[in-house]
Amino acid sequence: MSVKNILFIMCDQLRFDYLSCAGHKTLETPHIDGLAKRGVRFNRAYVQSPVCGSSRMSYYTGRYVHSHGASYNQIPLKVGEMTMGDYLRPLGKRTVLVGKTHMAADNEGMARLGIPKDSEIGVLVSQCGFEPYERDDGLHPQGPQGNYGETHGIAPYQKYLRDLGYESENPWGDFANAGLANANEEEAGEVLSGWFLKNSRIPARVKEEHSETPYMTRRAMEFIEDAGDEPWCMHLSYIKPHWPYIAPAPYNDMYGPNQVQAVVRSPKEKQNPHPVFAEFMQNRVGKAFVRDEVRREVIPAYMGLIKQIDDQMGALFKFLEDKGLFENTMIVFTSDHGDYLGDHWLGEKDMFHEQSVKVPLIVYDPSKQADATRGTVSNALVESIDLLPTFVDACGGDPQPHRLEGLSLLPLLRNEQPKNWRQYAISEYDYSTQKMAVRLDTKPNASRLFMVCDENWKYIAAEGFRPLLFDLKNDPDEFTDLGEDPAYEKERQRLQDALNRWGLRWSQRTTISDEAIMKMRAGKGALGQGVLIGYWDLEEIPEPQRKKIGHILSGKV
Repeated sequence: MSVKNILFIMCDQLRFDYLSCAGHKTLETPHIDGLAKRGVRFNRAYVQSPVCGSSRMSYYTGRYVHSHGASYNQIPLKVGEMTMGDYLRPLGKRTVLVGKTHMAADNEGMARLGIPKDSEIGVLVSQCGFEPYERDDGLHPQGPQGNYGETHGIAPYQKYLRDLGYESENPWGDFANAGLANANEEEAGEVLSGWFLKNSRIPARVKEEHSETPYMTRRAMEFIEDAGDEPWCMHLSYIKPHWPYIAPAPYNDMYGPNQVQAVVRSPKEKQNPHPVFAEFMQNRVGKAFVRDEVRREVIPAYMGLIKQIDDQMGALFKFLEDKGLFENTMIVFTSDHGDYLGDHWLGEKDMFHEQSVKVPLIVYDPSKQADATRGTVSNALVESIDLLPTFVDACGGDPQPHRLEGLSLLPLLRNEQPKNWRQYAISEYDYSTQKMAVRLDTKPNASRLFMVCDENWKYIAAEGFRPLLFDLKNDPDEFTDLGEDPAYEKERQRLQDALNRWGLRWSQRTTISDEAIMKMRAGKGALGQGVLIGYWDLEEIPEPQRKKIGHILSGKV
């Protein structure tokens, strides 16, 4: 049975291990676990960059960051890059967005090519190839320089809240991501912003059913209703559990500090740390999450936001069941990156420890061929760029390896032995716009990190500095950096060689396929077009071209 629809669900900043099916000891996610029982959970799925924008651009293009060039948030995806809709619309799939992409449009490129932003193609190019059923990148703070998130106009969610009576210029900031001080506190009745970590356990002022996660779930259902029998690919992209770490009741205090798992860090990590790692530890967010009081307040709220997502998955999956859509809809559940939450003396994401670069990935394939793998866990090295080739494959499209750098997951989903599966996973990080680059005095074109990992080792090349190396088999917590230990020079060189080979891959010859090149190679080529280079005379031209070319050169027909 072929795949008719694709539901591509992405959370923002959801760690790979914050699901009960992935081993979390106190957070229960039965609906996501249920999807894992229907499909395959990939235990070693890595994003191509541990930051929102660049990671997502790799998901949407099927290409490494080094290839698509949108290497950090707000760095535009160049106008010529093909994205998910460009691959799936020709296969008959209406390709829509509900939620976040974090894409910055290449306005300069569009203007150069004369593409109006409000034209049909202009909308698709500026919306990462998706039909924007509802675009909302989910961050709408207001500051002296304006509103961070409303470069695409006022978010429909803001209007939705105002229409419900949440009176505010910015109800996202004043209700959905803020709480009220308790009556017995000195600031009783004062609005407390969710931006401040100490307010994380306060219930958001918005009613739970009006908060962002249920709202986006309903919008997804509305699209499915509107689409009717039309085949579709919907990217349902939640902003949570991304900061601000504040949840509506009852999710704000559903978990307590006693349910927070032990922090994963070691004093040895601070002893002669790698210069780049040392600078990351000096970031404000890293220093904040070192504090136990921060973890006690934030992590229960983070868990509550995940629990809310799981409950909404339950509502969404029941909706799909009631409509019979589980029979023909491929469902993917994943994240754009993780969250350190104080592990390794860090907060947020950005570096390449498992907490940041590894993500949850569950794929449900409705086809009968996938029955043998249902409920299994795969340890294959998987990259985020594998999803788009998987979608193309599942929809009956031809593979396009000259453009798509990932690998189709269908063989793994359908209990087949894939040929030449990757031996290494790659991730990249561009910190050129960050304060770390200023403190390290690195130039914009030399502020880069590259990760390559295999089954047992993780190697990080830091331009201008020594590398880092972790033995994942004997040191799974990644506490001991072997990057300058002479005993491991062989491993470092082996992984650097793998990175060098990756860097030499064909990545920019995207306008012609290998098959087309083989046809050119097998054809008559320039000789058949009368281009005679290096021939002494007509006698050196092989038959049967000699006679024809002779007629042409003599002027005879």
